[in-house]
Amino acid sequence: MNLQRFILLSLLFTNVLMSFSQTDSTWSKKPTFTVSGFLDVFYVFDFNQPSGSKRLDFFYNHNRHNEFNVNLGLLKLGIEHSKYRANLALHFGTYPNDNYVSEPGLLKLINEANIGISLNKNNNLWLDAGVFSSHIGFESAISMDNPTLTRSICAENSPYFLSGVKLSYSPNKKVEIVSVVTNGWQKIQRIQGNSIPSFGTQFVYKPSERITLNWSTFIGTNTPDDLRKMRYFINIYGKFNISKRFNLIAGFDYGLEQRSKHNPAYNNWFSPALIGQIVLSKNWYTAIRLEYFKDKNGVIIPIPSIEGFQVTGVSLNFDYSPVKAILCRIEGRWLNASDAIFESKSNFDFNNYSIVAYIAVRFSETLNKK
Repeated sequence: MNLQRFILLSLLFTNVLMSFSQTDSTWSKKPTFTVSGFLDVFYVFDFNQPSGSKRLDFFYNHNRHNEFNVNLGLLKLGIEHSKYRANLALHFGTYPNDNYVSEPGLLKLINEANIGISLNKNNNLWLDAGVFSSHIGFESAISMDNPTLTRSICAENSPYFLSGVKLSYSPNKKVEIVSVVTNGWQKIQRIQGNSIPSFGTQFVYKPSERITLNWSTFIGTNTPDDLRKMRYFINIYGKFNISKRFNLIAGFDYGLEQRSKHNPAYNNWFSPALIGQIVLSKNWYTAIRLEYFKDKNGVIIPIPSIEGFQVTGVSLNFDYSPVKAILCRIEGRWLNASDAIFESKSNFDFNNYSIVAYIAVRFSETLNKK
C-alpha cells in the first residue's frame, strides 16, 4: 500500500470514528425498512432470424429472439437512517445470466449489497461500501427508470454495477461530487492476477429542477499485472425537461485503452446518443433514440470485421402505463453497421431489425410505518 492511499484511508477511518463518537440523538432513532421489487417480462422478434435464441452479443438486456422470457426479476431490502443506510438486492433473469457471466457462484445473484454511513453532522458526506450501481451513464438495468424499452449500445457496454468504496458529498441541492475505488470495470470479484484497484469520479450539477448535467470518469484496468493495459473513460450527459410534455437526454462516451503493456499507443472508442421523450397523455408516452457507437479496434466490442464495430441505431417506442406500478411497452429498433456483422437466417447482414414488447411491474412498501 503506498503512502498516499494509507493517508486517505486513515483520514476516512478517523472521520468514521468521529461520526460515531458524536453525541447526536439521531443515532437512537429507528431506521426505516423498505422492501421493493421489479419484474420485466419480454418478447423479441428479430427479423434477421438468427440461428439461436440469443441475439447480438453486445446486448445484455432483452436479447432473446422469438421467445418469451424474464429480463430482470429483482427483490430488494433497504434500511434508511439519517446516519446510516444499507441495501441488499437479489436478481434473476436473462440480464444477470449474461451480464454476470464472469462472476463466480452466488455472486451472480447480487444486484446490490452495500452499507453506507454518514461522516458529518450535516449528513451530506457519505461513505458507502459493497456492490452498488455504477456512477456511469444515464440508463440503468431497471427498464422502468429509462425513457426507452431497450438500452442504448453505450449503456450496454459500460458498467451497470461496481464493487468497492464510494465517497459522496453534496454541499447543496445543486451539486453532488462522488469518488469511487473499485475492483475494476463492472466487476464484483477482482480479476485474478490484477493487484491494482480502479478509480472513478462523478460530478453532478442541477442548475434548476429541469436540468441535470453529469460528468463521470473511470481510470483502471481489467487485465492482470503481466498484461496490464490501462483504461481511461469519460461519460458526459445532460437531462433536460424542456416542457411538461417533452424531455431530452444527450450523452457522449469516450474511452482509451493501451494497445499493450507499457505501450504509449492507445485504441479508442466513442458513442454519442440522443433520446427525446414525448408525453402524449396521462397514460401514454413515446420516445425516439438516435445513437452511434464506434469501436474500430474491438476494445469493448470485439467483432471480427475489417471496419471493426461501427453501428448507427434508431429506435421508436410507445408506452402505456394504466397505473404507476405497471408499464407496457413496444419498441421498433433498426441497427446499421459499416460491415456485415449481424447474423441472419442464412448469412450475415449490414442491418438488423427487431420488435420488442414487454410488461413490467414494480412495488415498494415500508415495513415499519409510523
